[in-house]
Amino acid sequence: MNGFLKKHEPDYTDSLRRGIAYVRSLRGGLTEEEGTRAENLARLADALRDCEAVVIGAGAGLSTSAGFVYSGERFDRYFFDFRDRYGIRDMYAGGFYPFPDEGTRWAWWARHIYFNRYVGAPKPVYRDLLALMRDKDYFVITTNVDHQFQRAGFDKSRLFYTQGDYGLFQHADGRIKKTYDNEAWVMEAMAAERFVRGKNGEFMVPPDRLFSMRLPERLIPHCPDDGGAVSMNLRADDTFVEDEGWHEAAARYAGFLRAHEGVQVLYLELGIGANTPMIIKYPFWAMTADNPRALYACLNYSDAVCPEAIGERAMLIDGDCGEAIGALLGAES
Repeated sequence: MNGFLKKHEPDYTDSLRRGIAYVRSLRGGLTEEEGTRAENLARLADALRDCEAVVIGAGAGLSTSAGFVYSGERFDRYFFDFRDRYGIRDMYAGGFYPFPDEGTRWAWWARHIYFNRYVGAPKPVYRDLLALMRDKDYFVITTNVDHQFQRAGFDKSRLFYTQGDYGLFQHADGRIKKTYDNEAWVMEAMAAERFVRGKNGEFMVPPDRLFSMRLPERLIPHCPDDGGAVSMNLRADDTFVEDEGWHEAAARYAGFLRAHEGVQVLYLELGIGANTPMIIKYPFWAMTADNPRALYACLNYSDAVCPEAIGERAMLIDGDCGEAIGALLGAES
């Protein structure tokens, strides 16, 4: 937790503290989905229609629902050579693999970044969610780093990416508090690996399925300011860089929460797992408990729960986020 409770905007830090304090003070247990799926979807549709504001909290489950799967067919299609040579079985594991040299490591990361940041989601889940927010006063806080909210058309000024962005590099030791856009580098690296552009402009596997798995020295990225090593701008330890844009987004999020205290707010939690519940899940529970007009909704596979204390104002829908969002959108038409 230390990485979250130091040097942040006070109001944003306060939401984390409130969430942790609320969970520690819970006296009752957790409740799961009650009633039928159709009944809970109908209640959620009513809540979306009647609420004054929506705070969306999104985690990995939302992107998984949209088709950004790190294993299986998608992994085998684009990383079969790394699988066969190094025994890597999914994209997540590949991010921690001890590659033999920097050229190979950055060849891996060029692909990882490209196919999880610079292409659109295979399924229209994010676009459907945006359609649900039509004419709504909303804000999004997300632990996802794949940029899919912006690709779908969400207002950038209403987004807070707490954990970083695949599209950004930072100084490896975090001592320069800046981030650097990596799009041009990624595109050049993908071409160097022998990916080919398709008719839609996206990179595809070459017909001969022969890749270069190692980037030349000239394409190993370095910090533009001091020439030092760079790393991904992903929160993993205390070297994570919270740049000016991160702090501005944190302040906008805190301001949105402050401006909507006491009104009819819907806290809409989508695909939040167990890795970092203190960022979204616990604060959403606390803010719902503190505001008797607030409602809480949780859409998640096998983890749609909330404290019994807010159960009467909660809609818990166990299952695929995208399917539920699609059903809500269909109910509007």
